Amino acid sequence: MKNPTSRFSDRVENYIKYRPGYPTEVLKLLETECDLTPESLIADIGSGTGISAQLFLKHHNTVYGVEPNAEMRTAAETFLSDYPQFHSVNTAAEETHLPGDLFDFIIAGQAFHWFDRDRTKREFQRILKPEGWVVLIWNERKVDSTPFLIAYEKMLLEFATDYQEVNHTNISQGDFSQFFAPHPVLNHTFPNSQTFDFPALKGRLLSSSYCPNSGQPGHEQMMSRLQEIFAAYQTEGTVPFDYDTNLFYGHIK
Repeated sequence: MKNPTSRFSDRVENYIKYRPGYPTEVLKLLETECDLTPESLIADIGSGTGISAQLFLKHHNTVYGVEPNAEMRTAAETFLSDYPQFHSVNTAAEETHLPGDLFDFIIAGQAFHWFDRDRTKREFQRILKPEGWVVLIWNERKVDSTPFLIAYEKMLLEFATDYQEVNHTNISQGDFSQFFAPHPVLNHTFPNSQTFDFPALKGRLLSSSYCPNSGQPGHEQMMSRLQEIFAAYQTEGTVPFDYDTNLFYGHIK
């Protein structure tokens, strides 16, 4: 398996263009249940290209984005350059070097499954305020809700390099319960979606670290299969890409 810190280094451009954002309902939920306000201080751990940070920056929060991958971190600094309240930090989840007992929220968007959970929990406990919240977020692609998505999933199982090994759905409810213990872990799901023409669908696939890149074994075969699937299921030149946006949140101190 590739090093989690470097495995997205050659995916940054496609990641920025084609990965989904998070619905604004996430903010409404956190406002209602967790007392999120524009004054809440946010640590975005594994902040990547800044997709998750942007949701909170638009809410006028100050966000510290912790990202060890140089290419993704640089992309986030460019992507979020219009937000002076964004602070980019070159460290990792397990040792952020952020001040202790300072943050109201720790968020991790599409990232928690890469962390060393025991070390990360200790670090989160250190930097979080006593009544602060940890919010773990994923856009989980639906795999069987439409014929197109069924065919897309079958393609990944056939051609992707280490798709099953790195799939974040390998994390169980028990893993979340253990991480948040002795506190309860809360869960909420929102619908989310994208619509792609073929070039965008190709970019979305290439943003995934388990997709062979150009020149790598299996790349041409996978692109050919993707074109076949698109041709079979497109309507007026596009296909829908549906997700569940899943939140797991709670206290850890």
